[in-house]
Amino acid sequence: MAREMDKTDTDILAELRRDCRQSYREIAHRLKLHPATVIKRVERMQREKLILGFGANLDLLALGFEFMALIDIRISKGHLLEVEQKLRSLPQVAAIYDVTGDYDAVALVACKNRADFSRMIKKILHEPYVERTNTHVILNVMKDSWEFVPF
Repeated sequence: MAREMDKTDTDILAELRRDCRQSYREIAHRLKLHPATVIKRVERMQREKLILGFGANLDLLALGFEFMALIDIRISKGHLLEVEQKLRSLPQVAAIYDVTGDYDAVALVACKNRADFSRMIKKILHEPYVERTNTHVILNVMKDSWEFVPF
């Protein structure tokens, strides 16, 4: 069950999303809070698994991943988790989601070039129980998932 967050929690999360390397003291100063308040709330959100970790947001284009796509994947009945476990181990798969609709899963992939993508999609299609795929090539990233701040 989702926990309701108050404005202080959401403001702290927004600051962490903006720059998780800033100190608790800097966050407290920006939000006009005591540093101990920020520390206690961040620790509580970590305990409650609202914050799962801290990391670097990557610019995939700058890293040379010129070919990105969303791949809809239809999987034989009863084999969803098995196939998803195999697909998540492919280095080009950045994320994989269970979905509703005509397909069972969607994979976000990042490849260095079209040839790399071609090899990767053939690996997916070669997996037992993958019935069909439909690819959406990403032309431009207008907003990335790490930019999302829940309010």
